[in-house]
Amino acid sequence: MDFQIDKLDGFTQIQMQKEKLDTHVAPSLKSELVLLSGNGEKNIVLDLSKSSYCDSSGLSAILVANRLCKNADGVFVLTGLQPAVERLISVSQLDSVLTIAPDIENGIEIMRKAID
Repeated sequence: MDFQIDKLDGFTQIQMQKEKLDTHVAPSLKSELVLLSGNGEKNIVLDLSKSSYCDSSGLSAILVANRLCKNADGVFVLTGLQPAVERLISVSQLDSVLTIAPDIENGIEIMRKAID
């Protein structure tokens, strides 16, 4: 399995299980995000702590998640960025667009504050 999805109180947590968020994984993540959104999920925490690599298709999946949540008046939080992934997001200037937490615990805390 490429990622694990847990529906928690008021939000959905997605944990990547692969080392790479790339062209092999991103399409299925995007599909899952669209399904979740279609089912009314609008608050998502995406944990990338196990992913040390991300390419443009991975970035696209992250942006899809952010857009779907924002369009539904929800919250999207990205957590657990490894150095290479964090660098890519920073170089792409997405760190000013995305809500980023250092780890899953902080991500959940940000989410809980946002939805209360």
